[in-house]
Amino acid sequence: MDNPVTPRDAGRPGPRRRDRHGRGMRGPVAPPQVPLAASRGEVFADLVQDSVERLERRWPQLADIDFLVLDVPRLDGPAEMWNDEAVPLGGTVPSREGRRGRVVVYRRPVEIRTKGRDERAALVHEVVVEQVAELLGLTPETVDPRYGED
Repeated sequence: MDNPVTPRDAGRPGPRRRDRHGRGMRGPVAPPQVPLAASRGEVFADLVQDSVERLERRWPQLADIDFLVLDVPRLDGPAEMWNDEAVPLGGTVPSREGRRGRVVVYRRPVEIRTKGRDERAALVHEVVVEQVAELLGLTPETVDPRYGED
């Protein structure tokens, strides 16, 4: 044997990197500025923001309300919130003692009930309208005249 084979790791500290077939190192699938790079949570938050902006044109007092997206409802909430029939899609926290009112939309229950982006956007808007109506003490049809038409 004229050419002895040396181990691959000899002389190289640190983890081994792969450069398959000479094509260069692996990188992100898409650059950060394209929609493919956005996470599901970010896309969902954008749907909620779009719905809020649509309603703020008609109801400027919504600027005093915080809109939040949580993955799932908390289990330590009020007992009347939970029952055997349905998981809540959203919730409200009224304003008090210097704290702003809040509307919460739960991402996973909404995603599970929809198939595509358009259907998800419609359900998100419906949930936001219902929660805003509850917080303002109005009917959903008053908050958005097109509520229930889709």
